[in-house]
Amino acid sequence: MVKKKGTLYLIPSVLAEDTAGKVITPQVKELLPHIQHYAVENLRTARRYISSLRLGITIEDLQMDILDKKTKPHQLDQLLKPLMEGHDMGVVSEAGCPGIADPGAIAVDFAHRKGIRVVPLTGPSSMFLALMASGFSGQSFAFHGYLPIDKKAKIEAIKNLEQEALKLRRTQIFMETPFRNNALLDDLKTTLHPNTRLCIAKNITGSDEMIVTKTIAEWKKSKIELHKIPTVFLIGESQG
Repeated sequence: MVKKKGTLYLIPSVLAEDTAGKVITPQVKELLPHIQHYAVENLRTARRYISSLRLGITIEDLQMDILDKKTKPHQLDQLLKPLMEGHDMGVVSEAGCPGIADPGAIAVDFAHRKGIRVVPLTGPSSMFLALMASGFSGQSFAFHGYLPIDKKAKIEAIKNLEQEALKLRRTQIFMETPFRNNALLDDLKTTLHPNTRLCIAKNITGSDEMIVTKTIAEWKKSKIELHKIPTVFLIGESQG
């Protein structure tokens, strides 16, 4: 008799602190008490997140293993062994939805190759929330993750994003490590054409959330502090 395999659940986490009550769905809260095995991007963040939901779960009873950008494909057999033994597992990103700009994608790929059912749960995604609120095209868009650290390569990447946004009418979405946000904004202001439209979405879902779209000429007149604040940047065209 073939042993039944578990289900891999993709469990969304909060984007901003103290927001679980408004952004995490009842579906997630109903499911978590029934899962004992987890692959998480950050142990401390995952434990704190599950504890914050106040579901009566004893965190010490959970089996949590690290699944991050350093995880190698050959480690997945051991990491996701509970699935093959018939146990359900949850993948929890450090923030937002697993599998989107997130190492959880390799766990999902493993599950598909092993014939394991994958269930994505509804939750906040900074990329999609920013796109929704940008006023840019949601019919054609591209997410580029992080731009190059090297100054010359970063400037070249910014120019390419602008060209693609305007030529193909394709919204360009990207991010930066939070402590480099201000430097990236400076580069965007000096590199992009004054009439190019840039959306800045900072601390999405948080109490100080800001999602604003302006031309570069308008941004040059604005003072905005993004240091160490999770931020999504978008380049696109007005739909008007």
